[in-house]
Amino acid sequence: MHPEQRLAAVDLGSNSFRLEIGVVDHQEFIRTEYLKEAVRQGGGLDENRDLTSEAMQAGWNCLARFGERLAGFKRNQVRAVATQTLREARNRDVFLARATKVLGFPIDVVSGREEARLIYQGVANKLPPSDEKRLVIDIGGRSTELALGQGLQARKMESYRVGSLVWSQRYFPDGLLSHKHFQKAQVAAAAVLEGATNVYQAANWTKAYGSAGTASAVGDILSQAGWPADKIDREGLDWLLDTLVEAQHIDSIKLPGLREDRRPILAGGLSVLRALFDLLHIDTLEIAQGGLRHGLICDMLGERDATSDLRDTTVERLASKFQVDAAHARRVGQVATALYRQLYPVPQNGQRAQWDRALRKLGWAAQLHEIGSHISHSDYHKHGAYILDNADALGFAVAEMQRLGVLVLGHRGKLRKIETELDEEGLRMQLAALRLAVILCHARRDPEIQDMVLRRDANGMLSLRYPSAWALKYPQSAYLLQEEVVAWQKTAWALDCGEDNR
Repeated sequence: MHPEQRLAAVDLGSNSFRLEIGVVDHQEFIRTEYLKEAVRQGGGLDENRDLTSEAMQAGWNCLARFGERLAGFKRNQVRAVATQTLREARNRDVFLARATKVLGFPIDVVSGREEARLIYQGVANKLPPSDEKRLVIDIGGRSTELALGQGLQARKMESYRVGSLVWSQRYFPDGLLSHKHFQKAQVAAAAVLEGATNVYQAANWTKAYGSAGTASAVGDILSQAGWPADKIDREGLDWLLDTLVEAQHIDSIKLPGLREDRRPILAGGLSVLRALFDLLHIDTLEIAQGGLRHGLICDMLGERDATSDLRDTTVERLASKFQVDAAHARRVGQVATALYRQLYPVPQNGQRAQWDRALRKLGWAAQLHEIGSHISHSDYHKHGAYILDNADALGFAVAEMQRLGVLVLGHRGKLRKIETELDEEGLRMQLAALRLAVILCHARRDPEIQDMVLRRDANGMLSLRYPSAWALKYPQSAYLLQEEVVAWQKTAWALDCGEDNR
């Protein structure tokens, strides 16, 4: 079978790591293999929010096994994402550095809202075509995602820091089960989830769906006990609660349909689920077949191009929200990409996709480089970087937004503040093109750059040459370019700007 017909999705969840592999037949994904390991990484965060060495090793071991299975896959055939545990972990970069190597593919840490979008997309694409308004719930190990949408389109998404693993650890630490324990856990969950009551109230959806995790586990137990298959209702939840309390301890639970990997976290998940039923006035929750992994597959199947990428829409919304001067942002973007093309002409060796991605990210940085101006004019680059570092940007991985933040922070002023990031040649060249573009467009009009030549040597040093007539015509721009030379002299990298004497 041709390898281009294979796709794989990896989900690094707080409870379990999952790998789904399948083939594409007439744009339909058909699963051929599914691997799941209860890594419990969400339980390995210490009091400082650092992953313990044991938690990291367990994750690396699992990903090494997944990586062996993915041998032979190309980069565009695999998408791997991490969720709440690695969103929280302060030392996630340490874990990800080795995790990426053993898996053999990049791992994106996605924001909570992006996770909710992917979950909704995975659920909706597994359902029959319909215009019904849908509420999708996914109770994970350390977070719960809610998404409201219609048909295939998610419209409202949110993530809350409450989940089956963390709630089980916090409210059932000794495995003891009682009505008092459950009441305390449910009240605490309701307090975290209370903000969802307005947007996700029953009046805004026709049918509610539960994806993966707790919903699937509870649905399996109820089905084995004689309740309707693929549904959870209030009566079933009350029965399950009474059954667990009667058992008195998690080790004493004897329920057909309960997987052993779910036993330690069932009580916490049930508490969160009951809180959602009460807060959102849910009578029946349908068990969905799709989830996060299927959302990733849908993204890959779509192969979104530059005209339909959700990230373009996200950037446009951010620019609009913060009242960016669109004409000037477009001008800077055009100049920056023109300069970058001189540094890196269109590749002829199969690297076109990577080249396209770099250009697009440079364009997004240009589009957002003044996003902080609405807050402060003097330090707008710092405010812009802060906004991007903390924005829930749909379609973007956390690392992608951080990279945009670095470009926005570094597009003006001293370079010392991002000195470490300059060691990466790709980012350094993007930044140089952006800084030069901002200088050349300082008068907020289209600059004359047709006779300018930007080059880089084998050591990564840059030189910009322009006609002497241009320097006489635009003395302020020529002066600012010499100031830029001085700025780069204070780094390990050099920029030379001057007249072309040929």
